[in-house]
Amino acid sequence: MDIHNRCFLITGAASGLGAATAGRLIDLGGKVVLCDLSDGVFDQAEALGERARAVKGDVTSGEQMAQAVEAAVTLGGEHGLAGVVHCAGVVSVAKLVDREGHPADLDAYARTIQINLVGTFNVMRLAAAAMAKNAPCSSGERGVIVNTASIAAFDGQVGQCAYSASKAGVVGMSLPAARELSRHAIRVMAIAPGVFETPMMSEIPRDAHDALVAGVPFPKRLGRAEEFALLAEQIITNPMLNGEVIRLDGGIRMQ
Repeated sequence: MDIHNRCFLITGAASGLGAATAGRLIDLGGKVVLCDLSDGVFDQAEALGERARAVKGDVTSGEQMAQAVEAAVTLGGEHGLAGVVHCAGVVSVAKLVDREGHPADLDAYARTIQINLVGTFNVMRLAAAAMAKNAPCSSGERGVIVNTASIAAFDGQVGQCAYSASKAGVVGMSLPAARELSRHAIRVMAIAPGVFETPMMSEIPRDAHDALVAGVPFPKRLGRAEEFALLAEQIITNPMLNGEVIRLDGGIRMQ
């Protein structure tokens, strides 16, 4: 799919992976609708210029995400909504049984599943319905969906039951969604990032940061948001990438 003059919806776009992806697509001549719960999404859109719009929205809300999709369809003009890069999500850490013997909070577990997994499904269903109405582009496709999983889907650590389960669900949806949406000529892919330099990572202690870096075979550092954006670009432009999850992690395997 040609990115130039096509419109893409980016969730979690106020910072981190989503913001970097939005910037990359703008640099390539695309249009973007940035969606996030943070008011910072408006500053991001303003910085990107006239081909960017901002929508404040909760990915678990059908109404709010329908409005975000409609904004992207409108901005896309004759091409409509060409694709989605879904980066919105939360990280959660909680042991099943804590040091005092108390069980994990069920509501906290449900919240993680609701945002990371149900939110992904919500964005996919609304975006796919809009893209199915598009006229096929030169490659024959009508749209592309890029979801964000995590290496925690495969290498979950202690305390990551909720997070790992939510991201494993994103992995599990990729192939059946791709198979189903093939009749509409819509591709579905997922990226499973390793440990990346994002605002969430800035909150961890330095010794924990250094231990994570030590676990990456090469390059010996945390991932950069721009590298996620480069892979999102390749997925959008390469029509043979479909129904798959790509680890983007420098070869790290969490213990």
